[in-house]
Amino acid sequence: MITNYEGFKAEVFKITTIDLSAYKERQMKRRLDSLIKKHKFTNYDEYVKALKEKKDIYEEFITYMTINVSEFFRNTNQWEVLEKEILPYLFKKFNKNITIWSAACSTGDEPYSLAMVLSKFMPLSKIKIIATDLDDQILSKAKVGLYNEKSIVGVPKEFKTKYFEKIGSSYKVSDEIKRCIQFKQHNLLKDSYPKNVDLIVCRNVLIYFTEEAKDEIYKNFNKSLNNEGVLFVGSTEQIIQSQKYNFESEYTFFYKKNGNL
Repeated sequence: MITNYEGFKAEVFKITTIDLSAYKERQMKRRLDSLIKKHKFTNYDEYVKALKEKKDIYEEFITYMTINVSEFFRNTNQWEVLEKEILPYLFKKFNKNITIWSAACSTGDEPYSLAMVLSKFMPLSKIKIIATDLDDQILSKAKVGLYNEKSIVGVPKEFKTKYFEKIGSSYKVSDEIKRCIQFKQHNLLKDSYPKNVDLIVCRNVLIYFTEEAKDEIYKNFNKSLNNEGVLFVGSTEQIIQSQKYNFESEYTFFYKKNGNL
């Protein structure tokens, strides 16, 4: 019988391969307790049994315990730096066949935003972006590419007109943008990372991890990037002692790799 959170974490890992020890405990327990209360379970044991036996409970757990807050062109000024400074640098360094990885991409807002910015520099047929997330359900939504008005409020008018179709009160990303993205399921804490990447975009996700987990992820990002490739992080995720991972701050929230670890 599961009597405490440690036991629950062990069972969840067996069922889902998600290691909850890597997440900040207070935040995760708060999210978990609200789920248990919603279904009127009285303890961890009852909830784990439901996770094993009921597909809808399992899928709800995966979606709820992974963080899926996203929007197009979040923090607009950072996207301007990407367009005006970072991408021209990468094109000069690696040519226009750059490899881009949108890690923990959630509902797809970020990789689709990347494709739209890249469309200013090259034909859409030449754009290939790897987009990954832990949550398979969320990836399914990303592939559909249907968003509410709030999600696209930051999209520049030129892109909104060119790459979205209004369907009722929602907006659907065009198929030509969708074709630029290759969505895959990926666990940052246990799966192997893509190799020879020129730009990694991983924003507003690592704030939910412990310092130990972040340390491992930054090391893996270094191994994933080509030398002098760039890591783009979120607005609350500046890397303390970035030199420890052979990253040099180029612009705020943009780090250039300077050698292997």
